Amino acid sequence: MPDVQQQIHSVRRTVGTRQLEAGEARISTISQVYDTGIDDLWDAVTSAERIPRWFMPISGELREGGKYQLEGNAGGTISRCDAPNSYSATWEYGGEVSWIEVRLTPEGDGRTRFELEHVGHVAQELWDQFGPSATGIGWDMGLHGLNMHLTDPATALDPKDGMAWMLSDEGKRFSRLSSDAWAEVAIADGTDPVVARERADRCYAAYTGA
Repeated sequence: MPDVQQQIHSVRRTVGTRQLEAGEARISTISQVYDTGIDDLWDAVTSAERIPRWFMPISGELREGGKYQLEGNAGGTISRCDAPNSYSATWEYGGEVSWIEVRLTPEGDGRTRFELEHVGHVAQELWDQFGPSATGIGWDMGLHGLNMHLTDPATALDPKDGMAWMLSDEGKRFSRLSSDAWAEVAIADGTDPVVARERADRCYAAYTGA
C-alpha cells in the first residue's frame, strides 16, 4: 500500500467560490497524476466493473443521460460525457444536489492527471463548522483508492475493509493529514489560519470519532 504521507503530498487541492444562478457556490478541486495512459485511467473511473475495486459499488446506466447510484452514498445523473477526456454529473446526497466534473489530461511519459471539481451550495453553518475537509477527506480517500488500484489492478477493495481501515491508526493518520492539507488550501484562499485549523480539527474528529 502506498505510504499515506506520500499519497497526501502527491495530490493538488484548491478551494474557491463561483456565482451560480441560485447564489454563491463552493468549489473544491483535487487532482493527482497516475502512472497510466489516458485510456486506461478513463476505463478505471467510468467502468462499472472497475469502479467498485477502488471506490464503492455502483449501479445504473453509466452513459450520458444515464442515472447512477453509489451504494450507501451519492447518486445522480451523468449530464455530459466526452470520452476519454471528461464527464460531468450531478452529485445528489442527503436531499442536496451538487455537481462534479472529472477531467483527464495526458502529462507525458505515459502518465495522466485525474482532476475532479466539486461545486455545491454549502450551508454557511456547515462550512463554519467543518470547512472544505467535510468533502475533501472523502475525495482524498477516493484518490488514494484509485492509486492503489492502478498500482495493483488485481486487488479489489472490500467496503468492509475500507471502513475498518478508516478507523485504524493508519486510516486516522490519513484523515489527519488530509484535513490539515485542506485547512492549508483554505488559508491560501483567505480563511483565517486559526479558524481554518479549528474547522479541520472538528472534521477530523467527526470522521474518526476522536
